[in-house]
Formats: sequence, C-alpha cells, structure tokens
Amino acid sequence: MLQRIREACKDDNDDDFLGGIVEIDEAYVSGLENNKHTPKRTEGTQGRSTKTKKVVVGTRSRDGRVKAKSMDRVNTRNMQEFMGQKIAQRSTISMDEATFYKRIRGYHHVLVNHSVGEFVNGMASTNEIESMWAVLKRGYQGTLHHFSKKHIDRYIDEFVFRMNDGNVRVHTLDRIDAMVGCAFGKRLTYANLIG
Repeated sequence: MLQRIREACKDDNDDDFLGGIVEIDEAYVSGLENNKHTPKRTEGTQGRSTKTKKVVVGTRSRDGRVKAKSMDRVNTRNMQEFMGQKIAQRSTISMDEATFYKRIRGYHHVLVNHSVGEFVNGMASTNEIESMWAVLKRGYQGTLHHFSKKHIDRYIDEFVFRMNDGNVRVHTLDRIDAMVGCAFGKRLTYANLIG
C-alpha cells in the first residue's frame, strides 16, 4: 500500500519547468559504512562513490518547487538531459564546483565553491536543494533504512511531494486533498510492483 501511495506522489506534469534561479545538486544515499556488517563494508566509498550509494539529482527553484530523480551515474550528458526535462532554457543555474555542471549548455551559470568554504556567492547558493537532501537522508536513515534500486524513484517522489505539496505551512486537510487528488488515474498493480 505504501508503494501505491508513493506512486500517487509522482509528478506527471512534464510541461511544468522550473525557471528563474534554479539550484541544482546531487546527493549520494546509502547507509553509513560503519553500520554495515564487516563483509559488506567497502573502504574508501564515502562521498561521491556509486559503488555502494545511490545517486539522486535534484533541482529547486527559488519559489520552493523541487524536482528530483535517481541516476546510475552522474556525468555531463546525463545532467544535460535531466536539466532539459526539468528546467526552462536560459534559466540561471546555481550550482557547486562539480566539473560536470560547468560543461552544461543552454543556461546561465552561477557558482558556489564549497571546497574553499564558500556557501553563498551573491545569488549563487545550493542551500535550498541541500535542505531537500537533509529531509531525504533523515527519512532514509531514521525511518526507511533502505531504498531498493527498483523502487528508489517512488521514495524520491514521496519526498518531492512532501517538499512541494506537503509543506507544513499548508493546512493538513489541504495536504490530504492534494494527496488524494494525485492518486486519480494512477494504478500500480501488484504484478508491476513485484515484477
């Protein structure tokens, strides 16, 4: 049932592009290496490794709208495709110093350099999208403990819905209405769920 609710959280509006100043960042989601059984630990895989971590890429506009999805790996080609599907052309992209962002075309770039301790540089910042990662990782480590590769996008859809439509500033009944409204026309059969 929970997977069906997560499926209902999916944002099917492909024509709703984020615009203006849009923050973009990636997160690497996995349990802590120290918490794993010794045979399952992989030394040196903290940080940006996809050996034991799942990559989630997200964007957040300054009006608070979030879009995110998982990727097998992050590179310029994958990021260009993702941004073309989520962000309006000629928008201003606020990003960190990761090299694959710098080669993306069709957007104005502003950069914040975390490696030198910089978190805001004029209008450049990734603080808003990083708040999404804080919520996602807190849910992962504190409640869910695991996202299977097969269902990770449903979990991401749940957290994106929480940030977009489930905001605590919105009255609880309005959030419930939004959730029920999203469920119409979506069907996740048991065979598709386990297949």
